[in-house]
Amino acid sequence: MAGIVRTLLAAHEVVHVHDLDGWAGTKDVELYAKAKVEGFQAIITNDGKQLSRPLEVRAIAESRLHRIEYRTNHKHGGLVALGTAIATVCAALPHALDDLAEADGQRLVFLTSVDPSRNSRLRITDPASTPPRHWPISP
Repeated sequence: MAGIVRTLLAAHEVVHVHDLDGWAGTKDVELYAKAKVEGFQAIITNDGKQLSRPLEVRAIAESRLHRIEYRTNHKHGGLVALGTAIATVCAALPHALDDLAEADGQRLVFLTSVDPSRNSRLRITDPASTPPRHWPISP
């Protein structure tokens, strides 16, 4: 996902924790402080449980970094979950960044997930039984 976000938000520096030397495996409690020292302004996460863990909440608050959370729908898993996460981030993150640029302090952002259910994501029509306008009729 980081590569896609990098492409779409070329004006911003987007870095995945695994791209930084020595950062992979860093616990969230330490990650926020480390990111602040290194000059990052925001962290994007799909860890919905961070805000229920007191030590992590304190680390987030003390870092003063913006925290942007997106959810993945693990019920579907695989390509559907990945596609939903990418769609959610790509659709909402530019708006979030615009708002954060105007913010006068730390913000907690929750990106609303797109609905991955079959009926909301696609429609299939049989042109033989429900032809669209101007569809040629077979003799």
